[in-house]
Amino acid sequence: MRILVTNDDGVFSPGLCALAEAATRFGDVRIVAPDVEQSSMAHAITSSRPLLQRRARIGRFDAWRVNGTPADCVALGTHLWEHVDIVFSGINLGLNVGNSMWHSGTLAAAKQAALLGFRGIAFSAPETGDDPDYSSIRSYLDTVIREVLGRPELSLVNVNFPMRPRGVRWTCQSVRHYDGRVVPARDPMGREQFWFVPVPIEAPEPGTDRWAVDEGLVSVTPLRLDLTDHRALDQLLAEP
Repeated sequence: MRILVTNDDGVFSPGLCALAEAATRFGDVRIVAPDVEQSSMAHAITSSRPLLQRRARIGRFDAWRVNGTPADCVALGTHLWEHVDIVFSGINLGLNVGNSMWHSGTLAAAKQAALLGFRGIAFSAPETGDDPDYSSIRSYLDTVIREVLGRPELSLVNVNFPMRPRGVRWTCQSVRHYDGRVVPARDPMGREQFWFVPVPIEAPEPGTDRWAVDEGLVSVTPLRLDLTDHRALDQLLAEP
């Protein structure tokens, strides 16, 4: 099995190396990742300039760093490396649950894989500082990979790990309302700047990704690319 590994935190992120190490237990690995951080880039693609790739050494892995987005890396990686079977994206430095799926570059890489006809899995975990320790999730990471690989009908999956997992749960996306606050501040030169700080209004719903992580469970959410509201569409088509 050929596994392409990418992320949105950049090619030197410790989460990328940890995921690549886990992936080697399931197949041949190639790393193609952004040369700088591309967090919250969503599914942006580069269309106004050419993409460049350079070799890099990441731990014991040869890697390719790309001056583009996570989606670019998947497109380029699957083009240059023939017969890719699946794309792993992550491990993201921070969770990607609920509404954050809309702007997650980590998940966008997995979505790009699915759009190109490959399978894509996004992995995220809480950010714990400059030198994160993934030992507490290692066994669960292997368990989830093995489970998803054994279900070929799942083409797009979003996985989120709590700090100290105690189990695994199939979940749905938490859809909540947010107070999208804009917080003013000033930089050291006294210039006005603004921070966008979304604050959830409702508590997480049982059975959702946010709820599972709060309960210490690894959240595994099967997704699809079709954004159509089929119930509304059926109602509209049934109108005289």
